[in-house]
Amino acid sequence: MTTHPQRSPELTRTEFIMGMPIVIDVHDPGVDPAALDRAFGWLRWVDDTFSTYKESSEITRINRGELHLDDAHPDMRDVLARCENLSAETNGYFDVSAAVMPPGMPAGVDPSGLVKGWSVDRASSILEAAGVRNYGIYAGGDLRVLGAPMGDTAWRVGIRHPLIADRVAKVVVTTDLAIATSGDYARGQHVINPHTGQPPTGVLSVTVVGPDLATADAYATAVFAMGTAGPEWIARRGEYEGMVILADESVRLTRGFPRVGVA
Repeated sequence: MTTHPQRSPELTRTEFIMGMPIVIDVHDPGVDPAALDRAFGWLRWVDDTFSTYKESSEITRINRGELHLDDAHPDMRDVLARCENLSAETNGYFDVSAAVMPPGMPAGVDPSGLVKGWSVDRASSILEAAGVRNYGIYAGGDLRVLGAPMGDTAWRVGIRHPLIADRVAKVVVTTDLAIATSGDYARGQHVINPHTGQPPTGVLSVTVVGPDLATADAYATAVFAMGTAGPEWIARRGEYEGMVILADESVRLTRGFPRVGVA
């Protein structure tokens, strides 16, 4: 899980959505709070539509065979198509059918590995359309930041150490970045290697950074599922960079990963 970046109290709101606290932290003076209303309204709609824990959601109805994909919301079709493309790109390691479904749910697809980052990307667009240029959105292990906190020149984001809860493994300083972290320390073994049906071995956590949070989120999940083969794969991703902490606590960084050091 990614720790909260440093914040100055300007306009901050937290709501519990998608089973987690989501924080929107705005540092532009005079921002209309309605911009946050719209962003959180969007995130609640995503939860109502894509949550596999809600019996009335579209994804649950699709998995039960009650809703045909052609009749679903266009965003649903776009998300599932994007998941298919990501599955092909990651050699099947990003696999929405391999996600663990809630107890009692029928087998089906769970695009949560993409949806959280995708929804935060859209919430970012909502803020920017309202003129916000300095903000952070924090959702579990996902984070999107732009600009800087009030009175500072950049955001400083601590990446949590996978074994020591109150320690960070690295601090990233940035003014425009999406950051996603995948690991078993927060939610237990929720990522599996779809080729073996078992949790991956040899890896503690994966952090991926880049311009798009949805892609970074999916890549982080896939690289974690790859286990010790993950560092080599993420090193070839172009705009996306990675930090992989292996089971022996050694760290593998791609060439362009922000090198700021341990806090």
